[in-house]
Amino acid sequence: MRRSHASESYTAYNQNTVEDENEHLTDELGNKISALKSLTIDIGHEVRAQNQMLREMDDDFDSTSGFLSTTMGRVLKLSRAGHNRYILYLLLFSFFVFFVIYIILKFQ
Repeated sequence: MRRSHASESYTAYNQNTVEDENEHLTDELGNKISALKSLTIDIGHEVRAQNQMLREMDDDFDSTSGFLSTTMGRVLKLSRAGHNRYILYLLLFSFFVFFVIYIILKFQ
């Protein structure tokens, strides 16, 4: 009879130990799940902010593209107008400015 009582006591102790270990592991798992949930929420906020920034950049690029195409159209229209002497004057002025800068830098 004594043997039976010791066996039951050991089994009860073993069950309590396993139960305590399960509770501890459950708490750890809950903590990890909470941390993962917090991280996921932070990632979601960051993704929304990045998407908003990308939309704004896309809008800026679209407006810049429109402005650039309008400017290129004006330049092409100017080049077709036959005002080649203006381009020649511009080139001569540029060479003069570069020559003056070269002279100033050389004799300093």
